[in-house]
Amino acid sequence: MRSLHQAYQRWRGVPYRFGGVDTEGIDCSAFTRSLYQEVYDMSLPRSTYEQIELGREITKNELQPGDLVFFRTGRTQHNGVYVGDGKFAHASSSVGVTISRLDNVYWRSRYWQARRLLDE
Repeated sequence: MRSLHQAYQRWRGVPYRFGGVDTEGIDCSAFTRSLYQEVYDMSLPRSTYEQIELGREITKNELQPGDLVFFRTGRTQHNGVYVGDGKFAHASSSVGVTISRLDNVYWRSRYWQARRLLDE
């Protein structure tokens, strides 16, 4: 089983591609799904809309590595995996797979909710 950090390193820099599911290009929900499969051996649904139904909602203060974070980005939704220290890994449409800060002006204003899927 890989760690979150190891799994992220494998995907880092992969370009964003809507509907993409591999290292040629990947979208946010496919990236989240791939990380969960690699790190936790868990199968998640393919879409952000389905992933937001999983687990239980938690507050930002409760975030732990592995929790899913969700954002409202206009007409669509975006998600990623919290990696600790106020940061999350995600497939960004502008820079590809990267790590961003939750308190970044863009993400802070679009933060929606977080969900815990892992047993405590």
